[in-house]
Amino acid sequence: MDTIEHGPDSGPITQAPPQQPTFTISERSEQFRRLHFGDVTPDQWNDWHWQLQNRLRDKEHLERVFHLSDDEQRTIDRIGGRLAVGITPYYASLMDPDDPMDPLRRTMVPVAEEFFQSAGEAEDPLGEDAASPVPGIVHRYPDRVLFLVTSFCAVYCRYCTRARLVSHTGEYHFNQAQYEKALAYVREHSEIRDVLISGGDPLTMGDERLDWILTRLRAIPHVEFVRIGSKVPVSLPQRITPGFLSMIRKHRVWISIHFMHGNEVTPEVHEACGKLADAGIPLGSQTVLCKGVNDDVLTMKRLVHGLLKARVRPYYLYQCDPIIGSAHLRTPVEKGLEIIQGLRGHTTGYAVPTFVVDAPGGGGKIPLYPDMVAGREGDFVLLRNYAGKIFRYPDPAPAPAQVTA
Repeated sequence: MDTIEHGPDSGPITQAPPQQPTFTISERSEQFRRLHFGDVTPDQWNDWHWQLQNRLRDKEHLERVFHLSDDEQRTIDRIGGRLAVGITPYYASLMDPDDPMDPLRRTMVPVAEEFFQSAGEAEDPLGEDAASPVPGIVHRYPDRVLFLVTSFCAVYCRYCTRARLVSHTGEYHFNQAQYEKALAYVREHSEIRDVLISGGDPLTMGDERLDWILTRLRAIPHVEFVRIGSKVPVSLPQRITPGFLSMIRKHRVWISIHFMHGNEVTPEVHEACGKLADAGIPLGSQTVLCKGVNDDVLTMKRLVHGLLKARVRPYYLYQCDPIIGSAHLRTPVEKGLEIIQGLRGHTTGYAVPTFVVDAPGGGGKIPLYPDMVAGREGDFVLLRNYAGKIFRYPDPAPAPAQVTA
């Protein structure tokens, strides 16, 4: 303690140093808080409930922190029943208030191109509804299912595959009766060994509700592997509280975190991911390739390097799904292959995600790779390395089958 002065009738008057916030606040976010939420204390800012309750949801809130372009203003006025707008104050602090082409802002604030439907686009491009035997379950692959537990997200990405859930149903967590039907389906199908919990975003639910679901899944003998898909550690890192960590570590889950850009890998995110990793939670990233956001090698390299430093393994790079109104965000498939080629061999192998296209109509994920097999010369396979050089690998061709009389 620092001594300030002596009082007239007592000993030294001491003053405790200012209380430090319970969660990291980066310099950028702190400046944003003081500028736009000056009456909010650091402890309130670090309260994940406060962040959710004060999301930017409409034009008035957005104009509080952004200088909206004419296009953004008109589109927000027209958005109606389409994909909701929602941005936590923390996540908004990462965006350029003056630049509509800021990469993160481009993924959050709607523009007029969303009203145009291009060839091949659909409301449910992956055919999830057709592969849903009971509400909340998508059973496409033989041994694993997708378990949708909520339609609520901390932020709403403009390229969201499940925009139909939010825009048609509103924001809510499913009820216990819905969960019970889904859990019963998993119990009745012993071939299911892997369950991916998604939504919406499961980490927007309270600890007790998530604990209830995980406890019941873990009680099913044939369920070996449980994953959670979430963007919350990125858009709402304050959610990773001591209580949450105490709950989640006992369930032995993996978490797939939705990252898009290196600007997301902040001190707050480092703290949240570090706490998860220290709790024994394996972390992987899933990134959607989007035009003007992350569609060049240098931008992607900065992201994957940042992820490794945050102890997150780059897992998937997705071709953007053809939801309605997404053409302005989708890149040619060749762009994804170009990025993988620019990473493979040029940086750490752990930093290279698998590039996949989720096949429209329910075909599942199809991995795509740059062509590294250049051909064959007799008993040698010709292989192309990361630098484009050709190498001969001894691989005797199988002898032709002999035909007997």
